Amino acid sequence: MSATTARPGAADPIDLLAVGELLTDEERLIRDTVRRFTDDRIRPHIADWFERGVFPARELAPELGKLGLLGMHLEGYGCAGAGAVAYGVACMEVEAADSGLRSFVSVQGSLAMRAIHAFGSEEQKQRWLPELAAGRAIGCFALTEPDFGSDPAGMRTTARRKGADWVLSGSKMWITNGSVADVAVVWAQTEEGVRGFVVPTDTPGFTATDVPGKLSLRASVTSALAFEELLLPGDAVLPGVVGLRGPLSCLNEARYGILWGTVGAARDCYEAALAYAKSRVQFGRPIAGFQLTQEKLVEMALELEKAYLVAWRIGRLKEAGRAKAAQVSFGKLNNVRTALAIARSARTVLGANGITTDYPVLRHANNLESVLTYEGTSEIHTLVLGEAITGESAYR
Repeated sequence: MSATTARPGAADPIDLLAVGELLTDEERLIRDTVRRFTDDRIRPHIADWFERGVFPARELAPELGKLGLLGMHLEGYGCAGAGAVAYGVACMEVEAADSGLRSFVSVQGSLAMRAIHAFGSEEQKQRWLPELAAGRAIGCFALTEPDFGSDPAGMRTTARRKGADWVLSGSKMWITNGSVADVAVVWAQTEEGVRGFVVPTDTPGFTATDVPGKLSLRASVTSALAFEELLLPGDAVLPGVVGLRGPLSCLNEARYGILWGTVGAARDCYEAALAYAKSRVQFGRPIAGFQLTQEKLVEMALELEKAYLVAWRIGRLKEAGRAKAAQVSFGKLNNVRTALAIARSARTVLGANGITTDYPVLRHANNLESVLTYEGTSEIHTLVLGEAITGESAYR
């Protein structure tokens, strides 16, 4: 019996409320399949990747594609068409291994692929979606700029018409997968409003430079992009949307994956703390036997289960076509904040050992600092909920 295994007849210490029993057989199968993949393929290497600041995207993408994880919640074009909760539990297991891996999956499926799937022409869908779903191609999503993150309406990247073509100029920042992508979905100001463009990254004038010195999401590719008078054909534009509704709807999909993924990161921290507490002996007994340690573990277990239930509920609402943007913001704000608190508390249980890559806790905590900020900062999601509650917008 492992340090975290329940005694016969006792509640599961990792899932005290048996939330997993709310999943369907198919959802549990997906959960367990992804967990085995991360156990075999990711966990043996992730501490080294994080320490060295590398992510083998080209190597892993086809494996993730074979597993059906890339764009798994989309229909057709080689995508699995999985339900919202099935996709959620996959994100949970992926982020239990590392937030950088879940970021790759989210950007590929919920941002780049989703934009093309929802707003692209049939030619764009046929050209890119099967390749992205299989992991034979990698995509990125370019919205954020050096001076415009939470306020994308102020973006300075522009696309102007030149005869039948487009000329794209500007820059983007904090772009996951940027330097390894084969295709970028780039959002730019035009005379008609904000438009999306499907941009092959081998287009002359496209450059990507990795962001140096990261202390978070180190096992993830994060890049700055520059567009120097890129000449694009007329059919590079996404025909199905004009305005910020396009990119913001994609971000909402990515936020949904985050509110599930952070449950996985939190669970991994809690499980590591529990196992350590049962094996670490001080003053002649395991520290799990001391009241203050038990209090920390109980608080972690309570908040973990609440976050799991939040994710499950929003997933079922999404499957019913009833999930609202404010509810996704609720999940993103609550579950990232919960995961961070659990990671920090778990680190104190591990003591000095908790700051090393021998344990996943501080790696998760560092990653979650980025997750707290991207796809909408905690402040922005607070204002989304404030508006939902009061009917008053407080953004400006």
